[in-house]
Amino acid sequence: MAVTTESETLQSYREAVQKLLKERAKSHNAPQHPEDEKQLIVDLERDHYQIVNVGWYANGDRNYGCILHVDIKDGKVWIQHDGTEEGFANALVKAGLPKQDIVLGFQDPFMRQYSGFAIG
Repeated sequence: MAVTTESETLQSYREAVQKLLKERAKSHNAPQHPEDEKQLIVDLERDHYQIVNVGWYANGDRNYGCILHVDIKDGKVWIQHDGTEEGFANALVKAGLPKQDIVLGFQDPFMRQYSGFAIG
C-alpha cells in the first residue's frame, strides 16, 4: 500500500475542489437569468476558490453575489460560503475527501462539533 504524502494530499484536494467548482460554474446558470455569468475565481497561490454570479435583473437591478467560497488551509478544505442546494461538502465527500478534512466555515465554531465534519 502506497503512503500518501501531505503534498500529494494537498494537490488532490486542490484538484477535487477545482473540478467540482468548474462543474458547478457550468451547471449553475439559472434559466430565468440567461444573461448572468457564473465566474470561477481561482487563486492557486493562496488556495482561495469562488464562484460568483455577475449580471442584471430584468428590472435593471444588479445581480452580483458569491455562490460558493472555498479555501484550503492547514490541510483542510474550508467551505466559507455555500449557496447551493445540494451542498458542496457532500460533493467533496462523494469525490473521496474524508469528512475530518472538510470544515463548514460558514457554521458557528461551537456548532461545528455536531456537523459530522471537521471543527477547524
